Amino acid sequence: MFAILCPGQGAQSPGFLSPWLELPGVAEQLATLSEVAGVDLAVHGTTSDAETIKDTAIAQPLIVAAGLIAARALLGEQLLTSANPSALAAGHSVGEITASAVTGVLSEHEAMRFVRERANNMALAAAVTPTGMSAVVGGNPAEVRAAIEAAGLTPANVNSSGQTVAAGTLEQLAVLAENPPAKARVIPLQVAGAFHTRHMAPAVGALEALQPELNPKDPAVTLLSNYDGAPVTSGGAALQSLIAQVSRPVRWDLCMETMTSLGVNALIELSPAGTLTGLMKRAIPGVATVAVKTPADLDTARELIANDASVEASEGEQ
Repeated sequence: MFAILCPGQGAQSPGFLSPWLELPGVAEQLATLSEVAGVDLAVHGTTSDAETIKDTAIAQPLIVAAGLIAARALLGEQLLTSANPSALAAGHSVGEITASAVTGVLSEHEAMRFVRERANNMALAAAVTPTGMSAVVGGNPAEVRAAIEAAGLTPANVNSSGQTVAAGTLEQLAVLAENPPAKARVIPLQVAGAFHTRHMAPAVGALEALQPELNPKDPAVTLLSNYDGAPVTSGGAALQSLIAQVSRPVRWDLCMETMTSLGVNALIELSPAGTLTGLMKRAIPGVATVAVKTPADLDTARELIANDASVEASEGEQ
């Protein structure tokens, strides 16, 4: 079984879209996505500096657009369909929007509309109160959670047993930094707000208002929710998960547990790739991975999918 992984905010880097624009049709695809997003994604993906693309209102549509471009280049116009019975998709935070489009829950147009509203309203919510996020790396998981909660913070991203991201006010983050859990490091993150916490509640309301204008379809293949790592079985449930996710923690650790239990043995991370494959290598030792950072990685990713299909076929003949 192979999984398509879609990264979250922070994976972007200056100029990372440049090699993709050399592929036929990508400039036109990106122009269409830019029009829907209300952001010049070509400029921000090629010439904008790191500080500019860190802005939530730019970073989120840029990451989703990059994933859609890589997915179409890898999988074709239909992306993942019922013809890929052994496929699974999952995305981290904003990457769950990309995964929803890759599995057919949302069209590319709907995905970009959704991420536009998500990004703009999360940026507005973040401006209300000075908030932020810090990664807590290492330490005993129970002690880490206790220290985060003692500081009044939320464990906003549980990425693995050894990495949790705490979120809340800057004062609360300072308390955690002054009283770190034993054998753990507290690393401030360069983000503009306390994402996936109660501070993002206004953005949830904006997305709920958008919901009637979207027409979600049931996922064509297994799609995991950031909420509990479990598969979502309908388009409506997938959309609800995307909306609620804005103000509730991302449980990537549970997504990894589900992938392990389902027997995922090959992983392909879409652009801007690298972060999730790194986490998965530690979670599933020996798993085959391809981080699709540039078009040069596409052939290797296709080979991984082809090998998985041949293994499935041979097992089915037994």
